This record gives sequence, C-alpha cells and structure tokens, in this order.
Amino acid sequence: MPKSPLLRDRDFVRLWGAQTVSDFGARITREGLPMMAVVGLAAAPTQLGLLAALSSGAALMVGLTAGDFVDHTARRPILIAMDLVRAAILIVLPLAAWMGLLSMLQVYAAAMLVAAASVLFDIADHAYLPGLVGVARVTEANVRLSVTESVAEMGGPALAGVLFQWLTAPIAVAVNAATYLVSALLLARIRTPEPALEKRLRRRGWIDGVVTGARTSWEEPRVRILLVMTATGGLFGGFFSALYIAFVLRGLGLNPALLGLGIATGGVGALVGSLLAQPIGRWLGVGPAICAAGALSALGTMIVLLAPANPVGGTACLMVSQFLGDALGVVPLILATSLRQSVLPHSLLGRVGATFRVAGGGTAVVGALVGGALGEAFGLRTALLTAIAGLMIGPALGALSPLRAVKEMPAVG
Repeated sequence: MPKSPLLRDRDFVRLWGAQTVSDFGARITREGLPMMAVVGLAAAPTQLGLLAALSSGAALMVGLTAGDFVDHTARRPILIAMDLVRAAILIVLPLAAWMGLLSMLQVYAAAMLVAAASVLFDIADHAYLPGLVGVARVTEANVRLSVTESVAEMGGPALAGVLFQWLTAPIAVAVNAATYLVSALLLARIRTPEPALEKRLRRRGWIDGVVTGARTSWEEPRVRILLVMTATGGLFGGFFSALYIAFVLRGLGLNPALLGLGIATGGVGALVGSLLAQPIGRWLGVGPAICAAGALSALGTMIVLLAPANPVGGTACLMVSQFLGDALGVVPLILATSLRQSVLPHSLLGRVGATFRVAGGGTAVVGALVGGALGEAFGLRTALLTAIAGLMIGPALGALSPLRAVKEMPAVG
C-alpha cells in the first residue's frame, strides 16, 4: 500500500495501534474463555453452549440500547472506558483461579460483560473515526483497520492456544487483560479534539435512540438498502453458520485441526479483501462493488458443498471456499461502512451503527434457530444450499436499488 497522509497522522496511528491490540485481545477472549472453562472447570458441552448464548445475548442488548448514548457522549472516553472495563473484568478470573474460587458462574458473567463492553467499544469506534480522520479519508482508514482485524482473525485464535498451552489458563487471561490496558493507554494519547456535540439535542432514552437510528437509516435511500442487505445477510448468514461446522466435521469427515486450517485460510482471504476493497470500489464503482462482491462471496461458500468426503480433497475445497468467501465478503463490509459514515451526519452515527448491529445480530439469532431446524428436517447439504441462495437476496436487491448508481464515495456527509 503506497504511503498515505494517514500514516503521518500520529493520532490515527495511535488509534490504529489501539485497535490492533484490542482486536487481538478480543479474539483471545473469544477463544480463551471457553478454553478456560474446559481446562480449568471441565465444562460440559451444554455449559459451553450457554456461554456462547449469553455472550451473544449481551452483545445484542447493548447494540439495541447504545446508539443514543454514543451520539450524546464524547466517543474517545467511551473507548478508553470500555478497554479499562474489559481489563478489570478479565483480571478477576485469574485472581479467582489462584484463590481456588473460580466457577462457571464467574466465567458466564465475564463473558456477558466483556461482550457487552466490546459491542459498545465497536459502536463508539465507528462513530469516532470520521471525526478523527475526516470523511475524505474514512474509506482508507477503514481499509487499514480492516487489515488489522483480518490479521487478528488469523493470529488471535492461534495466539490464544499458545498462551493457554504455555502459560496456563489463569496467566493467559491475565495477559489478555493487559492487552486492553495497552489499548487504553494508546487512546489516551490522542490529542485531536472531537467534533463538538450538538448541545441542542438532548438524550431522550434508548427507545428514542433506536427509533432515530432506524428512521435515519430508512430515510436515506442508499443507507436503507444497506440496512436491508445487512438484515438478510444476518438471517441467512446465521442460518449458514449454524450448520457449517457440523457439515465440515460430519459431512466431509474432516477433523477439528483441518477445520481450523480452513478458518485460518479465511483470515488470509479477509486480509487480501481488505487490501483490494478500495481498488475494486474504484474499478466497479462503490455501489456495484458492494453488490457484486456480496454475491460472489455467497457463491464462493458453495465450493465447500462440492468437496469430496476425504481429507485431501475436502480440506482443499474448504480452504478455497473460506479464502474466496472471506476475501470477497470483507469488500462490501468496508465499502458499506464507509458509505454510511460518508452520507450521514456525524451526530447520528452511533444510533445508526447500533441499528445496523441489531439488524444483523437479531436476524442472525433467528437464522441460526431456523437453520438448525431445517438442517435436522432436510439434511445439512440441502439446508446449506438454501442458506447460500438466501445470501444472494441482499446483493440482488442492492443491484435493483439506488445503490447501483453510487460510483464514488461522497466527499461530504
């Protein structure tokens, strides 16, 4: 990537560094808490399922309620506070383990609180970025942050495994807590003042925030279709995710190690997609790129359904499918987020971001439940084909909407 003024912007570099550390911390937490439950507490599968459900539920509830708060509060203090909260929550677990007091109840509580803090961090971060770098540079900034997320997705789970193998679970969790402290210190060094909050707008509560975020999203035609695409993608993506691992392990007969290799390959794909998002947007136009990449990403996932049920062929197809699906899937995420940040008022980005998170997360929960039921009734392969067909709906609707006419990223919000 050529040199950019962003790299000479010390405050953006500090934000980028904080994001990098925080992204790795989030991935280590995601993999590490279940590892701690299994290694330290001999958790049963039902307890691990409850752990995942509680994390998802907490994240969804915060996504539903956080938008109004973020839009009426300085964003950088929220980011710092959420890093400190996550560090404080996680450090309690190794202390409890060393005192012989660790229980699944504590792990459940930590998972819920960390998930909630992470969602609030993400919503505030997306609202904070345009004010820090300016709308003209927001796409490039999102690309660089997405590259970091992709690297964290590749390395975070592996790093979690190494930490828990070498350092034991309590010390690994303590190291994880330290990553959030480093992120908070970097954020505290940012000197660029945030855009002033609109004093005439008073907080009216989270319900009004949800209504305002949804109304704002719906009234802007280009953002409206992005919201519809997010909801349909969440629905059928949740459908697909509920069945995917079972199909790979049972239908293809691959072991968990080979599944992990495939997922890591997807992280490489996401990294490549992050680097290609801007060139693809310039080549096809922003709106057409969002639609085309979304459709091709869905088709890429179909490759795994064509895989032979043997380790070599199955793993090869899994890796190709993950690489193409993730590489193409990250392109619309970057471009759509940047478009949203470019065309909407800065003062509403928190509420709109919360609306998008709820639209995608809420429908994903429904999709997972429906997908599991259909997979049980009709078989994994048939249900996954249905999910892939559903993932094509959003891009098709986008191609028929005003989004297809968006060739360049708007210069002003």
